[in-house]
Amino acid sequence: MQAALPPLRLGVNIDHVATVRNARGGAMPDPLRAARLAAEAGADGITAHLREDRRHIVDSDIERLMAEIDLPLNFEIAATEEMLAIALRHRPHAACIVPERREERTTEGGLDAAGQHNHLKPMVARLRDAGIRVSLFVEADSRQLESAVALGAPVVELHAGRYCELAGEERANELRRLARAAEACGRLGLECHIGHGLAYDNVGPVAAIPQARELNIGHFLIGEAIFVGLVPAIREMRRLMDEARARAVA
Repeated sequence: MQAALPPLRLGVNIDHVATVRNARGGAMPDPLRAARLAAEAGADGITAHLREDRRHIVDSDIERLMAEIDLPLNFEIAATEEMLAIALRHRPHAACIVPERREERTTEGGLDAAGQHNHLKPMVARLRDAGIRVSLFVEADSRQLESAVALGAPVVELHAGRYCELAGEERANELRRLARAAEACGRLGLECHIGHGLAYDNVGPVAAIPQARELNIGHFLIGEAIFVGLVPAIREMRRLMDEARARAVA
């Protein structure tokens, strides 16, 4: 029997609790309460994306999350001076630099780490100097992975959106692409995370990728919580991840 794979962490993105709150205004539902429930359900971290237009998470949410939760906060940010200043002020456990366009509904692809090297290099350096673990949200592409290394980012999060949207042999091909990129991360000394679009019906094969160390999942869990509650939704995701991980070495 093969040796057990390293534990796979689950980061729960609470952005869309704030989306529901902001649809009407006021204070409910509260993203901080969602973060506390995620901790109760077995999440290993909380992810929150402070967008330029503040369409879901807002500045006060970040302040409260930093002050009142014990789980590590993964702060998703665009590569702007405004967001860099906010990250440096709060000093979360991690900052994940993501591409951001005002007109998109959600993040639609990976960051061009290669093409934006000169812009990203000082930003990555300042975050790392502040003791913040830096990750880059990128496509499963060798050029982007090599650029992450050149930028000094210790972590990448591979964009799983295409895998989640495809079916049949196309999905199988995309899974192989993710697996090859994760393997390359190991060779390059990068910690590999994977996220975007993961759900009960597609998480297993991704969780079984040996080099994956963390999955970040949000929209599906918040949607499922409408029907079953947030704690049961997260616990089921945790179970599916752990089972897939165990089967991978059986």
